[in-house]
Amino acid sequence: MPRTDSSLSPLSARWQALAPREQRLMLAACTLVLLALLWCIALAPALQTLRSAGPRHASLDAQLQHMQSLQAEALQLQAQPRIRPDDAQRLLHTSVLETLGATARLGVNGDRATLTLKGAPADALAAWLAQARSNARAIPQEAHLTRSTPGDARGGATAPAARTMAHSTVRWDGTIVLALPPR
Repeated sequence: MPRTDSSLSPLSARWQALAPREQRLMLAACTLVLLALLWCIALAPALQTLRSAGPRHASLDAQLQHMQSLQAEALQLQAQPRIRPDDAQRLLHTSVLETLGATARLGVNGDRATLTLKGAPADALAAWLAQARSNARAIPQEAHLTRSTPGDARGGATAPAARTMAHSTVRWDGTIVLALPPR
């Protein structure tokens, strides 16, 4: 203990040498530094966490609802009865003709089906994919799609109304490979 007293004695002597006004100013400065340190280390991070809790909670709730809807969809698909591969192929062919028409061609090879698209409308393709998944239990495995170029393929002039309609509808070219139910 004498060592501690000897190491603090210059500080104590310096403190005693200060006028009472300077001692009060020094205490105020030390108090201010301690309060700033307390704010930076303890209070500011806690307040920031409290402020961001509401939006973060809403975001997590939205993610949870999305995951629960995906879970419900997966359970619904699992609960559906098995489908025979021949029925799946027939349903796929029928849905291609009804939904995509002449813009698509379906080829089946074993447990894989390849859909070739040429200028297929995006909304019709989305509807067909939903039908293929739910009705024929076909699962998309691979997709190579490019956006079709609108307008006349020969580069000729088109009427303004037709040009506007061609630009408003997104169309796709390419192939989609689907896995069919196992045999």
